[in-house]
Amino acid sequence: MYEWEPKTRLGRKVKRGEITTMEDALATRLPIKEPEIIDALFPDLDDDVLDVNMVQRMTDSGRRVRFTVACVVGNNNGYVGVGTAKGKEVGPTIRKCMDNAKLNMVRIRRGCGSWQCGCGNPHTIPFEVEGKTGSVKIQLKPAPSGIGLAVGETAKSILTRAGIEDMWGFSKGKTRTTVNYALAVFDALKETSKMRVREDQAEELGIISGIHEIEDEVSEQEG
Repeated sequence: MYEWEPKTRLGRKVKRGEITTMEDALATRLPIKEPEIIDALFPDLDDDVLDVNMVQRMTDSGRRVRFTVACVVGNNNGYVGVGTAKGKEVGPTIRKCMDNAKLNMVRIRRGCGSWQCGCGNPHTIPFEVEGKTGSVKIQLKPAPSGIGLAVGETAKSILTRAGIEDMWGFSKGKTRTTVNYALAVFDALKETSKMRVREDQAEELGIISGIHEIEDEVSEQEG
């Protein structure tokens, strides 16, 4: 069995058990350069291969075939990452893509930003965000509880692994280019953490950043 030998300061802290959560890892402000760090912090990580595209090119030595892969990983509760990779073989390229997605994982904000809902639960995003990659532009808007994910299949896979249950999505450009579409959705989700939010706004819209601890809240209420 493969034994992980950390090469970075953050990796050594995770291996020793000094850091056990993603929040603690981000608080150190140390860069995450090893996918094994994510594996250790998120043992039940969910992943999906969004697209595998074969690209053929004629050279002097003959036909050259390469594969372009897009993947998404997430904990289904506030953390998500999207990665891409290119390679000569499908299997190694998918594994490389998964590692890239883990290194790209970010913490997003969720809340109840729909004026039609107001339930206060973090089932959608707190406000409208936009993302762009290549010719693809996407606009994500908060949706009331029960609507579901009114977006394309690629965006649905990313939003599900981010822990978002309801969303309106509007896209422009060549959305059939799955890689650009996925990266545009990921770019929009990253915008949720960039906007400054006052404490009263966070309380009103039920905004949370990262993991939503439902079990802890229930146990406190019962106690």
